[in-house]
Amino acid sequence: MSEPTSTPTTKHWWTLTGRLGVASRLGALVVALALGAVSGIVWLSPSAGAPTAEKSELEKQLELENADLRAVLADREDELAALERSQEKARTERAGAAERGREKGAAEKAAARAAEERGEQKAAAEKAAAAERGKQKAAAEKAAAGTKGKQRAAQERLAADRRAAQKASLERELARVKGAADAARAAAAEAAARAAAEKARGDDLSHQVNNPAPRPPAPPKPRPVTPTLDQLRTPQDRYFGLYTNQSPFNWAEFDDITRKVGATPDMSGYFQGWDGDFRPDAVTRSWEKGMLPLLTWESRPMLAANDQAVDPNYSLPVIINGKYDDYLRKYARDVAAHGMPLAIRLNHEMNGSWYPWGEREWGGGPLNGNRKGDFVKMWRHVHDIFEEEGANEFVLWVWAPNIVNALPDYGKYSSWYMKSLYPGDEYVDWVGLSGYFRPPYRADQTPTFSYTYDRSLNQLREFTKKPILLAEIGASEIGNQKPLWVSDLFAGLARPENQDIIGIAWFHHTVTTISGGQRVTNDWRINSRRDSLDAFIKGIHDPAARFGYPPLETPLAAAGAEAAAAAVPEPAAGGTGPAPTPVQGPPTPVPSPTITSPSTPVAVPSPTAAPEAAPAPAPDPAPGRLKT
Repeated sequence: MSEPTSTPTTKHWWTLTGRLGVASRLGALVVALALGAVSGIVWLSPSAGAPTAEKSELEKQLELENADLRAVLADREDELAALERSQEKARTERAGAAERGREKGAAEKAAARAAEERGEQKAAAEKAAAAERGKQKAAAEKAAAGTKGKQRAAQERLAADRRAAQKASLERELARVKGAADAARAAAAEAAARAAAEKARGDDLSHQVNNPAPRPPAPPKPRPVTPTLDQLRTPQDRYFGLYTNQSPFNWAEFDDITRKVGATPDMSGYFQGWDGDFRPDAVTRSWEKGMLPLLTWESRPMLAANDQAVDPNYSLPVIINGKYDDYLRKYARDVAAHGMPLAIRLNHEMNGSWYPWGEREWGGGPLNGNRKGDFVKMWRHVHDIFEEEGANEFVLWVWAPNIVNALPDYGKYSSWYMKSLYPGDEYVDWVGLSGYFRPPYRADQTPTFSYTYDRSLNQLREFTKKPILLAEIGASEIGNQKPLWVSDLFAGLARPENQDIIGIAWFHHTVTTISGGQRVTNDWRINSRRDSLDAFIKGIHDPAARFGYPPLETPLAAAGAEAAAAAVPEPAAGGTGPAPTPVQGPPTPVPSPTITSPSTPVAVPSPTAAPEAAPAPAPDPAPGRLKT
C-alpha cells in the first residue's frame, strides 16, 4: 500500500487531535494563540484604519513574523503528515505481521496435525504388526505344543506297548508253567492210578518190575576251588568277560559264542537290583566254569526302566540314612556265608544323568535329591556294612564310570567331576569304564581305541593307580565300521601305556533304543557279522593283547565256524532240572519270558535258536540314554 501525497482538504492540523501526541498538540495551540495575538495588535493599532502609502516598520515586522509563523505552521503540518504516514505504515506493517502470524500459526497447526496423523498411522501400523507377530508366535507355540504332545503321546504309546509286551510275556510264561504243573499233576495221578490197579490185581512181581525202588539221590557236586582275592586282583593275563542272555543261570548262548571265538571267558557278567537277595547259584555256577562272577549291583528295583532317573525311594540320602541297612546286612552276611569270591560293580556310570544314583542332571543341577559328595558317602556306607559283616573277604569292589566323550562339558574336559565321585583307593579294588562305539557318530569320531577311551583313561589315571577293567563295552554295526573298531581295540590294548588295563567285559546283546527321535537297533554281539567275528577272533588270540590264549591252529573264522556253532541246550545245575531264571537282565534289558521269585526260582527252558540268529529286538526302556 502507497503513502498519501497530501493531507485531506476537509481536515486541518488543529483538528487532528486523535493522531498527535500531547506535546505536539500543545505546541500547535501556542502557535495559534501567538498568531491570534499578533493579528489583534495589528487590527487595534492606531494606524490600522488609515492606510498609508508605505507600511510602517511594525507592519513589516509583523508580516515577517507572520511569514515565519506560517512557515513554522507549514513545517508542523509537514511533520504531522509525515507522522501520520509513519503511523499508517506502522499500522499496515502490524496488520501484515498479524496476517503473516495467522498464516504461520495456521501452517504450524496444519504441520502439527499432519505429524499427529503420521504418529497415529505409525502407531496403528505398529499395533497391527505387533498383533500379527503375536498371532504368529501363538501359532508357533501352538504348533510346538502340538508336536511336543505328539512326541509325548508316542513315548507313552511306546511305554504302554512295552508294558503290554512284558505283561503278555509274563502271562504266557504263567500259562506255560501252569500247564506244565497241570501235566505233572495229571502224570502223577495217572501213575498213582496204575499203581493202585496193579496193587488191586495182586501182581506183586509185576508191581516190583514196573515200579523199582527209587535210586538214592546223586551225591552233591563238590564245591569248586577258587583263587584268593589277591590272585584275582592282579591277574597274570587279561580277563575276557562276557555278558549274554540269562548267563550265569543258563549257558546256552554263552557256550555258543565261546565255541565260535575259540576262547573260554574267565569272567561272567550279570545284573541285579536291590529288591532281590544274594544269589549264591550265580556265583557257584560261574566258578564251576572257572570264571569270576561280575555282578553289576544297582540300587533300584530290578525291573526299573533305564530312563527312570528320578526315584525318591532310592535317592542317595535315603540310602546313607539307613533305609536299606537291613537288606544290605543280610546280603553281606549271605556273601560271607557262601564263601566264594565275586566282583561287585556297584552303581555304575555314576557320572551320567540316567540313573537315580547320579549327583547331577544333564544341565548340572541336582538329580533325584542327591547332593555333592553323596555318592562317595553312599559307597563308603555300603562298603563299611560289608566290612562289619565279614563279606569284604570275598568281594572285589569295582568303581566304573561311563566314558566322558558325550557328557556335558563339566564332565568331559577335566577330571574334577569324575574325581569328586571317587570314594578313595581304600574303598576300591578296580576302576572301570563303560564305553561303546555307537551312533550318533560325531564329525571327528574315528573307529579307534584312542577316540573311544583315551580321554576317559587319562582322567582316571590323574587320581588313581588302581587296575582298570573295561567293564562294559561293545560296538554297533551301524556305519559298517565295527570290524575296524574291534581290530583297533586289541591294538590299543597291546600298547605299553595301556598295560594297567586288566581285562574287558563284552556286552553280547542286541538292543533297540530311541536315538534322535528314531528307533535304532544296535547289534553289540561279537558275531553280529562274519567280518566282525573274524576281527574279534584275531584280536583275542593275539599274544600282544595278553589274554592268555595261544593262536588257534585252525581258527574257527577261517575253517567255518558254522559247523561248530549249533547251540546245545544247557542242563540244569547238577543235571536234575532246568536252570533258574536270572535276577536281572542287562542295563538295557531284552525281555525274556521268565518269572522271577526271590524264594522259588521258576524253571526256564534252554533256548535252541540258530547260532547266527539275533534275539528279537525289544524296545529299550531308556530312549534318551547315550552310553558313549
